Amino acid sequence: MTIEAEGAAAPAAEETAAGDGARTAQPKRIPDIISQVKDSYGDLRPAERRVADVVLDDVRFAVDASNAALARRAAVSEPTVTRFCRAIGCEGVRDFKLKLAQSLVVGALYLTKPPRKGGETEMPFWGAVFGEARRALEEAERQLDPAAVARAAELIARARQVAVFGLGGSSSALAQETQYRLFRYGVAVSAHSDPYVMRMTASTLKPNDLVIALSATGRTREVIEAVELAKHYRARALGITAPNSELARVCDVGLTVAVPEYPDTLKPTASRFAFLAIIDLMSVAAGYRLDESARETLRRIKYNVLTHRGSGPQMEPLGD
Repeated sequence: MTIEAEGAAAPAAEETAAGDGARTAQPKRIPDIISQVKDSYGDLRPAERRVADVVLDDVRFAVDASNAALARRAAVSEPTVTRFCRAIGCEGVRDFKLKLAQSLVVGALYLTKPPRKGGETEMPFWGAVFGEARRALEEAERQLDPAAVARAAELIARARQVAVFGLGGSSSALAQETQYRLFRYGVAVSAHSDPYVMRMTASTLKPNDLVIALSATGRTREVIEAVELAKHYRARALGITAPNSELARVCDVGLTVAVPEYPDTLKPTASRFAFLAIIDLMSVAAGYRLDESARETLRRIKYNVLTHRGSGPQMEPLGD
């Protein structure tokens, strides 16, 4: 695009921003310079590899250090540092430092190994995984409002149909889990994790329908917009999310919990244990609210499952 073309496009962009908001500026993509260093490593000269080794060993130092300090630590000349920067696709040292600093927004945690504590076994994560799961459940029990759970159960019990929205790894799985928990009580429920399907589903909802929206951060824009669309058509909304989040604010009822994460990037997020507990608690509350109809539906399910495959020496879990 020429400079003239860019200048001509600017007023149109400003007009759109000031208009109905149908189009928004796309965020500028930040290149993953750390991956570029790793991917280019085999093509670098030996001296340039020494610079790469210094960068990857201590990214924070590489961001803050001068060109001379970086060259000294790598035992190379300053022009070699410049050649290294250009070899990995940067315009020079300044451009490389800028991109490297941007990569630290999320990169630092993933580039630093957590320190081992004295007496740890070869599985230092053992205590973290079980400990974080226990702590997440304790936080859910401590933070949840029983009155909000009762209101959520009432919404589910009265709904003509329930649509569950969740986007991303954990929330998609939790949306599916919510469907599994609720359908066995006779609730007409469906889970969706595709943003376009969420919007289409929200467009079909009516005043006696319910959306259950899941988001650990409460900032997932596609989920929030789908909820707002559903509420435009006067459906009700229940959010399982973070406290004081945008998603919690747009929902009629919020089941919220905040679980700080343990700083180990290889460990799955602990908050999903809290969310699973919330889903179970909400579902059981809805089952008690539905009472006889829920029990009859569960009886039918269990009867037909057991007669299909036969029962074992012990009774299987009643809810599954």
